[in-house]
Parts: sequence; C-alpha cells; structure tokens
Amino acid sequence: MECIHMIGYDAVHPSDFVYDMPAAHGHYLLILTHTPLRFYDGYEERIYLAHHAALFSPDSPIHYGACEATYSNDWMIFDSDEPYVAQFPLQNRPFPVPDADYCHNLFQLLTWEHMQSSHETVSAQLFALLFQKLGAGLDLPSDADYRLELTALRRQIMSHPGRNWSVSEMAAQLHISVGYLHLLYKRQFGVSCIDDVIESRVRQAKDYLSHTQLRIQEIAALCGYNSAEHFSRQFRRQCGMSPGQYRRAASSSGP
Repeated sequence: MECIHMIGYDAVHPSDFVYDMPAAHGHYLLILTHTPLRFYDGYEERIYLAHHAALFSPDSPIHYGACEATYSNDWMIFDSDEPYVAQFPLQNRPFPVPDADYCHNLFQLLTWEHMQSSHETVSAQLFALLFQKLGAGLDLPSDADYRLELTALRRQIMSHPGRNWSVSEMAAQLHISVGYLHLLYKRQFGVSCIDDVIESRVRQAKDYLSHTQLRIQEIAALCGYNSAEHFSRQFRRQCGMSPGQYRRAASSSGP
C-alpha cells in the first residue's frame, strides 16, 4: 500500500534551481522531467534530456537541478510497501520514459485524487499503473554492464570487511535496487554480497586470533560487529568452533 505525502505536476523552477538533500528525508521521491536535468550522483555531474524519471529511495542523498532557463517536472513524495516499488530495478538515477505524456497524465490524475481525498482504490490503481508504465519501457542493463562495478564492490568487501556494510548502500553505489543487486551479485559470484561480507570478516578474525593477543570483543569490533555475541555466533556457524577454541587450536599447532 502506498501513502502519498505531497504531489504536484508541471512545477516550474528558475535557472538557478537546485534540489540538494545530502541527508535522506525518509520517504521515496519520484520525479518526471519536462526539461533537461542536471544530475549529480556523488561522483560526477551529468546532463539528462527531458522526459526522464528518477526514483530516489528513502535512504539516498539527492542532488539535481536546472540546466536551462527554467526547469519543470512532476514530483511525488510518498511511502510504499509495494514490492514493485522496493524492487524497482533502477533507483537513484534518471532513466528515459518513452511514454512521458501518458505518465504526466497519470501524475495529474493522482494529484487531483490526492487533493480531493477520493477513494483509496482509485489512487492505488493509478499509482500501480504509473509504475507499470515507468517500468515497461525500462532498458535494463545486462549483467555485463555491471561486471566491473560488481568486481570492484567485491574487492572493497574483501579489503575492508570491518566496514559497516549495508546492502542498501551497496545498491545505491551501483544505482540499482536491493533486489536487483542480490540477483546480479549471486549470478556473477555464486554467493550473496552478505555472504561475502561474513566470510571476509571471519577470515580477518582468524588472522587476529592467530597472530595477536587482542580480546575477543576488540576483534569483533575491528571486524565490523557491534557485539561480541553476534560475532561469536557467526564465527561458530562458519568454523564449527568458538573464537576462543579457534585461538587455542591455532596456538597449539604453531611453531
């Protein structure tokens, strides 16, 4: 079910307009552009032509603005627990909309329904139809398009297992949904990204246990765990013994 907080269509902004929200506001934001858009993804700034849409997830920073005399778009701030929203393949970056006029009309209808507080069923149907139209013409990247990015992500996980890894942040880094990240990562490497995080953390913990006198709680923190109990449970699940048992075994088998 969706909950629309604010919505509008044909919004017009001056040439110096910038929407900059580095801290997430806790809701989805959907925009449909009528004029070219200047978009910054945290790494580089790009210009997108008119008739693009962008779905920003609740946990993502947002930065876009005008790049001509005026900037115009339709927009909606909302919450939703619908799978087709959470699993929408492309998030946090613009994508072309082939049938932009139809989607614009849906924005108008949704705005009128929202202002009149009409029956929820009508709004729900319009909302679902809008996402169906946005996704229908979506030219999804192939696995090959993300091979380098996925490999770089896996290298980061292996090199820095102690980071506070979040699947939503990993997906945002590649500008794809969490569900699509799970699919691509498992397809390319045969394991999930979380499995790689756990395996990398346990491997690093083994090194600390074998070659240092750090306490278990200190090792847990260095390996990215908030509690020694959680660390011990995952370590035992992976290795068949507790961290303390592993340290004693490594010590007895040393030179």
